[in-house]
Amino acid sequence: MRKKADLPEKPCLYCGRPFTWRRKWARDWHAVRYCSKACRAAARRAAHRAGS
Repeated sequence: MRKKADLPEKPCLYCGRPFTWRRKWARDWHAVRYCSKACRAAARRAAHRAGS
């Protein structure tokens, strides 16, 4: 079993906080961009407002 400190990490595109790899993201870690559903929703709202 890997130690948490050994897992890959990347910053959230919305809030900038670092988040760590999770097993449920194993297949598409390269496509994960946000740390939470809240950040994903906020980023979508911000993009929608910018486009209006």
